[in-house]
Amino acid sequence: MTHLSIRFDMRAFPGGASHAALYETAVDMAEYVDRNGFQAVLISEHHGVSDGYMPSPLVLAGAMAARTQQVRFQFLALIVPLHDPLRLAEDIAVLDNLSRGRVDVCFAGGYVPFEFEMFGKEMKDRGSLTEEAILTMKAAWTGQPFEYRGRKARITPRPYQQPHPPIWMGGSAPPAARRAGRLADHFITHRPELYQIFFDTAKAAGKNPLPWREASPGFVYVAEDVEEAWKVIGQHAMHETNSYGEWVEAAGTDGRFATVKSIDEIRNGRGYFVVTPDECVEMVKSLPAFSLHPLMGGLDPEWGWKGLKLFVEKVLPRL
Repeated sequence: MTHLSIRFDMRAFPGGASHAALYETAVDMAEYVDRNGFQAVLISEHHGVSDGYMPSPLVLAGAMAARTQQVRFQFLALIVPLHDPLRLAEDIAVLDNLSRGRVDVCFAGGYVPFEFEMFGKEMKDRGSLTEEAILTMKAAWTGQPFEYRGRKARITPRPYQQPHPPIWMGGSAPPAARRAGRLADHFITHRPELYQIFFDTAKAAGKNPLPWREASPGFVYVAEDVEEAWKVIGQHAMHETNSYGEWVEAAGTDGRFATVKSIDEIRNGRGYFVVTPDECVEMVKSLPAFSLHPLMGGLDPEWGWKGLKLFVEKVLPRL
């Protein structure tokens, strides 16, 4: 069966629902999809963003873990160079125990310059900082004393999962793919050629990586009346894709988000879909993984619930 997940980045929309309402809704939605057979909750991280993009994914996951039983928590992605690896190791270990082993961590080097400036870090150091942090956390999760930058350290408790939660990495360049092949269990990218670099490096390191899997569409909303839904969703999609697109352009990298000038551009693209239940059934059946993003761009919780419940009630039983 298709791997089902739900994603949150907690952006707010100017003049829309408050952050308090969005956070409350996100926790309620996590509990709802847990009861309805979803496999994962995906939570992203960014800092210093005017719309309040999620800066503390581990805190949100802790609230969700207390209300769920089966769903796994996947962080896509934790921007490792911006964190103290010792504290990050502690927080992940506590969350892993709190959730009884329902944590998958995805680490990335980051690509947004103003975040690095905010935390006093240099973009040029992100590769080395990411590698150092992952090796540090692996040592930390043994529960034994070790040395970090010439200082004695020991991290307790150990994670619930042994020897540690699965480590994923993300990236958009060949060095990141090779680093993931050496250090991680899985690599997240939208580019199959980069995944092949990861795959070959991992095999050479004696690992058994998963084959390439096509990613879920970026946003799918289920509606009985597609045109009515687009009237509400369009402005939120504009807000999201332009926000991400500006970051991608400033970083000189590539991604599935790009700046647009009209909602028609979005509707004619391949990143945002509003579909009927029948269309959604066919879409999900054709994909190995499928993710919903019910609060995309700060979408009003009422509309988020409407699309999510329609999926659960009229799509899920037919899969």
